[in-house]
Order: sequence, then structure tokens, then C-alpha cells
Amino acid sequence: MELLYALENIRTPFLDKLMALVTNLGGETVFIAAAIIVFWCISKKCGYYMMTVGFAGTIINQFLKLWFRIPRPWVKDPNFTIVESARAEATGYSFPSGHTQNAFATLGAPAKYTKSTVLRIVLVLLIVLTAFSRMYVGVHTPLDVGVSLGIGLVLMFVLYPFFRDMDEKPKSIYILFAVFIVLAGAFVTFVELYHFPADLDTGNYASGLKNAYMILFCAIGLLLVFHLDRKYINFPTEAVWWAQIIKVVVGLGFTVGIKAALKAPLLALFGGHSVAHGVRYFIVILFAGLIWPLTFKFFAKLGRK
Repeated sequence: MELLYALENIRTPFLDKLMALVTNLGGETVFIAAAIIVFWCISKKCGYYMMTVGFAGTIINQFLKLWFRIPRPWVKDPNFTIVESARAEATGYSFPSGHTQNAFATLGAPAKYTKSTVLRIVLVLLIVLTAFSRMYVGVHTPLDVGVSLGIGLVLMFVLYPFFRDMDEKPKSIYILFAVFIVLAGAFVTFVELYHFPADLDTGNYASGLKNAYMILFCAIGLLLVFHLDRKYINFPTEAVWWAQIIKVVVGLGFTVGIKAALKAPLLALFGGHSVAHGVRYFIVILFAGLIWPLTFKFFAKLGRK
């Protein structure tokens, strides 16, 4: 807590706003948008890599949160204050840091994948800044952030060879995604069946259950997208810059719209159970990975002479 108190003492209104902005780099929305844009417009390999690092990190992160159940810094020490704008998303348990974990998927995977030294340095600095921002705003301790940095580094390096050699060794991707599905299924089983103590944070449990089903169905969706695109669609990522903008803006608009529109009816269909979130993300994955990319050959032709 000494470091957090030191950071509390140097807070200013300007730094509060800046760090609140930086910390959003580790948010789910930024991760999803970045992964989709890379997948559609830059590199399918890197897109798959980002999503796998992100989803695998979420499984580990949520498991550790529910297993150790460490409270937030201001809960452990009521005299400690946080930047209030960060409170809304800082629900549930503290250890480890989910935003720092997400930053490795959003920024770390592209940093490992890119051949540009300058871009790599910028992305790594943004990861460090995101991790620092979680401590500055007061929602995580150095241990929370440090463990997430370690997990992110391991996932980034362990998973990279699979996607680097994806074209030459596609079977390894099938095996990787199959293992991923098994692990996600095991996490769902753990969350559903494990007898947690009576003082369990119900909000964190609900979040863990939601994420468990989301990751399981996303893993199944990724496997289907990889297989069907490789065998039948093989969509291009190239297009002139203005066609790329149209492709992204319209595609993300449809994706966000579908994600929002399906929430209420699926929750009603499944009686409010978290499996509804998994099915919703499965449909979103299929749209973003298979349906919308059917238009990409059209976009690739735009602007050609």
C-alpha cells in the first residue's frame, strides 16, 4: 500500500483525467475493436493471435480472482481513496489486474507480431503505462499488476509460434483451439460446480460465470471461423484506405448492433442464465469472422484502376 499512497499524494486533476483515459486501453471494448480491425484490415494471423492471448488471459485472470478472492485496495484500507471515475469498472476482486491482462492482448500481441521497432517500443510503453494507470487510479496493487504482466508475457511468447507458422502448420491451430475449448469448458465446470465460501463477492462470481461461458463459446466460434475461412472463404484483408474505413465503420456498427440487440432476447430465452452471454458472443464471432468478411472481396476491388 505504500506505493499506492505515494501515488495518491501526487494526483492532480490533469493526471487523474489522463490516467483515466490511459486505463481504458485495457478495457474490453478497446480490445474487441482492436482485434477485429486487425483481423479485417491488417493480418488475420495477428488478429487470431490477439484474440487467443486475450481469451486465454481472461480464463486465467478470472480463475485467479475467484480462487484467491483478494479485495480491492480501498476495501483492505478504508483510509485509502481512489480516482472516482475508475470506481464504476473496478468491481469484484482485485487480484490479478484484468485491464493489465487485456493490454497484453490489445497491445502486446501486435508488439510481438510487428516488424517495426518503433511501433513495438510505443506499444510496450503503452502496456507499461496502462499497468501504471491501474495503480495510479488506486484500483490495483503492484502485486495485481505484476502478476498480470507476468501472465501476459508468458502467453505472448508461448502462443506466438502457433500463429507465426499458421500457414505452414494449420493443424497446430486446430489443436491449439481444441485445447482452448477444453480449458474453457473446464473453467465453466469449475465456476458452476465449485463450492465457494458464503462470503463470496456475488458480483465477481456473476462476472466470472459470464466470462466463462463467453470464452467457451468464443473459442468454439474461433475454431469454426478458422476452419471455414481457410477452406471456403479466404477473405482478403487488403483494400484502399478509404474502403478500409468504410469496411470497419459499417462492420463495427453491425457488430455492435447485433451484440446489443441480442442481449435481452437471449437472456429471456435462457431464463437469465449466463449461457445467454456465451451464445450472444458466439453469434457475434460468426458475424465478424464469417458473414461480414463475405463483403471484403467487394471492398478489395474498390479504387482499383
